[in-house]
Amino acid sequence: MPQYDYIYLGDNARTPYGTRSFDVVYEFTKQSTEKLFSLGCPLVILACNTASAKALKTIQTNDLPLWNPDRRVLGVIRPTVEKVGNITKSKHVGIVGTPGTIQSQSYPIEINKLYPDIHVTGQACPMWVPLVENGEYASDGADYFVQKYLNELLEKDTEIDTIILGCTHYPLLINKIKKYLPDHIQIIAQGNIVAESLQSYLQRHDTLERLLTKNGTCLFYTTESPEKFRHSASIFLHQEVTVEHTQLTIKA
Repeated sequence: MPQYDYIYLGDNARTPYGTRSFDVVYEFTKQSTEKLFSLGCPLVILACNTASAKALKTIQTNDLPLWNPDRRVLGVIRPTVEKVGNITKSKHVGIVGTPGTIQSQSYPIEINKLYPDIHVTGQACPMWVPLVENGEYASDGADYFVQKYLNELLEKDTEIDTIILGCTHYPLLINKIKKYLPDHIQIIAQGNIVAESLQSYLQRHDTLERLLTKNGTCLFYTTESPEKFRHSASIFLHQEVTVEHTQLTIKA
């Protein structure tokens, strides 16, 4: 969907969110959402599983009606969940995610709403995001933690045939994840799924779609050092980006 204008806001100064409390994640996510609205975005996507798990519902229910009921805030969990029923054959699904995402039980709750016959098992992987953030995702040292958490997940349920990568960092570990999983287990990454879901959503909500500007631009903001952000962004995007520093209200 390259025709649209995008504003990316990374709250890198306060990451990782995965180990923080519900209240703190909600407050931080609320601040970021308000910032994006102030920059003119009519639609905000929480491109973070922890934020989607801990803050999305409260923002949609309590905050959005007060801010502007014509704006929308979406997450990344629901689009992923909608796909899983057509993929698993054994009806046993594993979730790997941050401690915050796993503790929230958001994936089991959402999956059971749509597919009550699917058994869901979660595994927190607290070291995976730091490995990616520090550029160690391809190192030999990463193997230990990838194998450790996958083994712990499969020990909990030997019938798992599908694993959801419940964090946007985890695709960078995909080669090592595949290395330590049996060949019959399918891996669900979120990128394309979320993009396809957004495309479908905008087709169904043409009033909102018409509010989106289409100049093919992408602006990047970070609450951390722009230089540090540029380095991390190049890992994900395979290109250099121009980024500006921005400040959010820090209450915690």
